This record gives sequence, structure tokens and C-alpha cells, in this order.
Amino acid sequence: MMKFFLSVLFLLFFVSPLSALEIGGVQLPDSVNVAGRTLTLNGAGLRTKLFFKIYAGGLYLVKPMPDAQSIINADEPMLVRMHFIYDGVSAEKLQDGWKDGFALTVPDADENLQQAIVAFTGLFKKQAQENDVYDISWLPGKGMEIRFNGKLQGEISGLDFKKGLFAIWLGKDPVDDDLKEGMLGR
Repeated sequence: MMKFFLSVLFLLFFVSPLSALEIGGVQLPDSVNVAGRTLTLNGAGLRTKLFFKIYAGGLYLVKPMPDAQSIINADEPMLVRMHFIYDGVSAEKLQDGWKDGFALTVPDADENLQQAIVAFTGLFKKQAQENDVYDISWLPGKGMEIRFNGKLQGEISGLDFKKGLFAIWLGKDPVDDDLKEGMLGR
């Protein structure tokens, strides 16, 4: 009986459960499955605005990569998870944020890219509440999948679009410097 008790005690204290990273009170898993591929958490950080925590953002890649430009340019599966902490980000604010971000990352977008940006921003139709999750996945040969709380909202094709989108988080003038550093695992 004592041996059993010690074994249980050992399991409780020394064997960790499936790990996850806590950021801003939110648990981000160490890995996610996207279209049959396992992607690993490269890093995570908080998107803040005026001292408010907006969302915990996690970047998931096939293999760890610390270089922002390599991630932006890569044509391999990846995902950004936006787990909202702030309760009540309106659809209009979400859309305006995307428009502002793309204006910085692709100011000279051609007509096809502009159409992709309009289609993408139009997928953010609902107010984001605390614990809502957007998963934005790049799937080579298919395009970008946008999921809201697990439900597919739409798909946008084009590697140029993907590069412009990921530059919002990881580019030279990112939406949030601390979020960028966290996503890069720094």
C-alpha cells in the first residue's frame, strides 16, 4: 500500500501534464494540429494597447525559427492563435486594426492583394469576447484559413497576402514590439 501511495505521489509531483504556456492568464498549447501537421509553439506574447491586454498571441511553426523575415517569407504551414483577454473588441475595431496593419506592411498593394485584404478584414464580423479564439493558418498550396472558435470563417489565397499579414506581427514596424519578440521566442 505504501508503495502505491508513493507511486501516486510521484506522479502528482514529478510528472507534468501536457504542457502549455501561460501568457496573460491564458493557456496556449505547446502544439496544434493543422491539416494533419503538428505545429509547435515558436513563442508567444501579449498584444496590448493603452495598458490593456487585448489578446495572447502564439506563433506555431513546423520547426522553431527565430528570424522574423524568414518566417514572413516561408511557404510552409504556420498558425497564429489570437486568444482574446479583453472582453468586447468590436468587429469595427478588429477590421480597422487589420486595415491599418496592411497599410503599413503592403502600402503599394496591387488590386489582387487589395481584394484579398478586403475579403480578409470582412471575415471579422463579430465582436471578440474574452476567451474567443481566432486561429489564422497558412497552408501552402491552399492559402490562409481563418477560424473563429474552431469554426471556419473563410480562406484567402496568395503568398503575397500571407507575407503582408505575418509582417503585421513580425515585420520591421510590427503592431506590438513585445508581441513580436514573444512570438519569436525571445
